[in-house]
Amino acid sequence: MAEEKHHHHLFHHKKDEEAEQPAGGYGGEATEYSETTVTEVVSTGEDEYETYKKEEKQHKHKEHLGEAGAIAAGAFALYEKHEAKKDPEHAHRHKIEEEIAAAAAVGSGGFAFHEHHEKKKDHKDAEEASGEKKHHLFG
Repeated sequence: MAEEKHHHHLFHHKKDEEAEQPAGGYGGEATEYSETTVTEVVSTGEDEYETYKKEEKQHKHKEHLGEAGAIAAGAFALYEKHEAKKDPEHAHRHKIEEEIAAAAAVGSGGFAFHEHHEKKKDHKDAEEASGEKKHHLFG
């Protein structure tokens, strides 16, 4: 298992409260710069395949949550549409809630669609990482 480490250096601006103010300067505080090192671990081979498969599973879970949200919001929109007809005194309120629920259903469906494509991308990346080449007739 080969692991490579990459170091990134970030500079942080740090105020020095014990420093004296310069004589004839702008009257600002003296500053000191410190350096922080961030270590990033890059993995290869089997770990990369497992990472893609894990991400694919997470995207599948999120896709299902998006689908469930779309179904629930759509059902609530239909319920509010029914309530608007049933309760004419508060029909305007029910119509507004119906519109909001419909917008939430569309947004949730869009999220599910997005996660579906992320899942497909991770599946393809996992196949490439494993070295497996599948031959498809039309794609």
